Amino acid sequence: MADTGLANASPGSSSALAPGQDPHAMQGARQNLLEVAIGREVRAFRNKLGITGSDLATATGLSLGMLSKIENGLTSPSLTTLQSLSRALGVPVTAFFRRYEERRDAVFVKAGQGLSIERRGTRNGHHYHLLGHSGDRSSRVVVEPYLITLTKESDVFPLFQHAGLEFLYMLEGEVVYRHADKLYPMSPGDSLFFDSDAPHGPEEMIVLPIRFLSIISYPRDDE
Repeated sequence: MADTGLANASPGSSSALAPGQDPHAMQGARQNLLEVAIGREVRAFRNKLGITGSDLATATGLSLGMLSKIENGLTSPSLTTLQSLSRALGVPVTAFFRRYEERRDAVFVKAGQGLSIERRGTRNGHHYHLLGHSGDRSSRVVVEPYLITLTKESDVFPLFQHAGLEFLYMLEGEVVYRHADKLYPMSPGDSLFFDSDAPHGPEEMIVLPIRFLSIISYPRDDE
C-alpha cells in the first residue's frame, strides 16, 4: 500500500496538527480577508457605475467567470488584473484595499468594570455603566451599550426620550417597562426593541435589584 506520509508525521509537524492548530491557518485566513475586501470594492465600484459584470469583463479582457471569482473573493487577482480593473472603473488601484486597511477597533470590559456615565436618568437613581464606545468618526451610526442598574433608591421614570433605536435585555429582577402607551412585564431573558423617540422607561419595579442591558443606536450628528 502506498505511503501517504501522514502515518509517519512527527508530532511537531504541521501535518499532525488539527486544522485549528495549523500555524499557517491565520496567514491563509488573512489572505482570504484581503481577497474578500478587494472583491467587495470591485463590485461596489461596478454597481456605482451601473454596469454589468459582462460590461466590466469586456472592458478589462477578463472572462466573466474570473470576474465573478474576484468579486466573490474566491481568487487573488494579480497586480496586472487590478490595474485593468482600476482603469475600467476609473479608480486608483489603492481604492480596492481601502476597507481592508481601515482600522477596526474592539473594546473589552472586564466584569464589574465599565465607565460610570451620567445620563438623564442618573438623578433618578438609575446607574449607567458604559460597556463600549467607538471613536470611529467615519461611521454614520453611533452605538452605545450600557449596563443599567435599578435599586430601592431608584425612581420610576417612564419619560425618557431620545433619537434612535434601543434594545433592552433583562439580566436580573423584574420590571414593568413602558413604551409609549404600552406596558411590558419583563423578567430575566426578556428583551424589548423599540423606537426611543417615544416616551419610555421603568413604570413599576417588581423585584429588586434590576439589571438590564441597554443598547442605543442613533445617527451620528456631524454638525
